[in-house]
Amino acid sequence: MKATKNRYIISSILVVIAIGLLVPIYNAPVWWVSLEAPNYPEEAFPDGVRIMFHFNGVFSGCELMDKDEILEEEALDCAHEMDTINHYVGMYPIASGGPVELFFSIFLVALVAVLLVTFICVRPKVRTGIMVVGFVFIVAWMGVTFYGEGGLKYHSARYLAGRITAMGETEDGDTGETMTPGEALIARLKASLAESEANMAGDEVAEEAEKLSDKEQSIAYLQKAFEQDNSRMSTKGQQWQGNGAQLLAWHYEKSLGRYFRDEKVLAPMVSGIVKAGNVLFVVIIGVMVLMLVMGRKPEGLFNSLLALAPAGLPLYFIIEYSTWLWWYGHNMNEMGAFTLKSFMPTVFGQGKVAQFTTNSYPAYGFWLMVVFAALLVVAVLLRREPTADEDDE
Repeated sequence: MKATKNRYIISSILVVIAIGLLVPIYNAPVWWVSLEAPNYPEEAFPDGVRIMFHFNGVFSGCELMDKDEILEEEALDCAHEMDTINHYVGMYPIASGGPVELFFSIFLVALVAVLLVTFICVRPKVRTGIMVVGFVFIVAWMGVTFYGEGGLKYHSARYLAGRITAMGETEDGDTGETMTPGEALIARLKASLAESEANMAGDEVAEEAEKLSDKEQSIAYLQKAFEQDNSRMSTKGQQWQGNGAQLLAWHYEKSLGRYFRDEKVLAPMVSGIVKAGNVLFVVIIGVMVLMLVMGRKPEGLFNSLLALAPAGLPLYFIIEYSTWLWWYGHNMNEMGAFTLKSFMPTVFGQGKVAQFTTNSYPAYGFWLMVVFAALLVVAVLLRREPTADEDDE
């Protein structure tokens, strides 16, 4: 009896550690990809043109080089550089991959946390209460964020900043200087009011913008960009709602059309991604209902699934990552400067595309997921019913 209790305690500790890893996993780079070519010398690009895949976006992996022979004031944005390279063969920008998954990932991480807290608890009524309260909170949070007016303020600040950098609009067109989303917003406000008689008011507005948090600045910047695009995109005539559903449709269309603007091609793609967002919203709720029915008892296979299902996180990522790589290589736009046969980009290891050498390897976030999975598997094994021999011992 004492041995069983000790196993439960150790199992619970392992699960608590796994829950603690969810935050760094969500924010850490999970995988990196780079392109190497003669025109990107190793002295300036030791890892080539490199990008980092996160749960909340895709970001540049290039760093500022501090060398005597290299004069560099700003690090190259390698996400934009890779987009520029890829578009010559008709590949869509990186931001057009996995937009629905990126948006909902924060809610899925919260769902995993609720499942693991439930797994720790052994009292049926208490664990049912944990699931009900946790699931209701997630559904309300997800619903307000995705459909509610102004819902974006409830999302991750890093996710919102990633939507801006993905658009390639943090550069001042007049000076060529790279700015943060907040600085770019302030510059736009000043520019829009510079020719009016209310220059004093313009300065006051800019000062107010400077007081906004990073998340508020990102949302304000996205709103300005949305309103500027409103006359030439499918969102024409819409008022800014500031929710995930509207951001998803507009941002996806903007990403797809950065280099290739063919309404006949883009319209069904945008429509499909909007439907995918609505479907995933319902699927997440369905998973919650299923887990609520299955996970009420603190024993058996269904209880183990509360921890074993999240333990598949590394595998889920690889499947998702591979699927989108396949999509990039098999959905190239005919408007590309060069014709390239459909291909499967390298998922793991080194490959070759035209004159470029491609590298694709896990980053430390992936290994955090592996540790996360290992902790949960061990926790489940510790919870298994002891055999007769073990009882005798």
